[in-house]
Amino acid sequence: MYKVFVNHKEIILTAIKPKSAKAKVLSLEVTSFEKIRRILKRTKVKTLYLIHHDPENLIPIFKQKLPVTTAGGGVVRNSKNELLFIYRKKKWDLPKGKIEKKESLESGAKREVKEETGVKKLGVGALAGKTYHIFKRSNRYQLKETYWFFMKTEYAGKLVPETKEGITKAVWKGPKKTKKALQKTYPNIAHLFDKTGLLKTLSEGE
Repeated sequence: MYKVFVNHKEIILTAIKPKSAKAKVLSLEVTSFEKIRRILKRTKVKTLYLIHHDPENLIPIFKQKLPVTTAGGGVVRNSKNELLFIYRKKKWDLPKGKIEKKESLESGAKREVKEETGVKKLGVGALAGKTYHIFKRSNRYQLKETYWFFMKTEYAGKLVPETKEGITKAVWKGPKKTKKALQKTYPNIAHLFDKTGLLKTLSEGE
């Protein structure tokens, strides 16, 4: 099962039909993105289920419906067991950005974290997870697939938000402030924290 976020609504790609008779369910294979967009925009449906029998083909089939942008980002922890956040468009977010051609996912994610926050001496670890959301640019809808990597740093210098990208703050947050920030973040970031149990792990590390 995968979740694809469209603002504060969600598309669930799944091989298992939901039990609720009220759930809006369509075929992943034959439903066009235009129909999906129209339902989410013009109706009160907040969750749309797209069903396909093969779990391994859920994302590949959905990717055929609209252009895909690949991004990389960091779940960055410092020596004080704090996480790195950015503030942009009145929301708390994690640093991320588009992966360039011929750039590996890990190096692209590391570069974007550096550019958006000014943090240095980053060590890149395992993949924390992937998130999906749909955005509109140049009057065209696109699917953003973001690869999130666990990162660590001993850097204790000044953080410098990348203002040209609309980032007004780059800050470290401990467990309590992280929990508060998650009340004012994007659904895909909240979903990443839920899937990885990040908040619990952060709290246990105090």
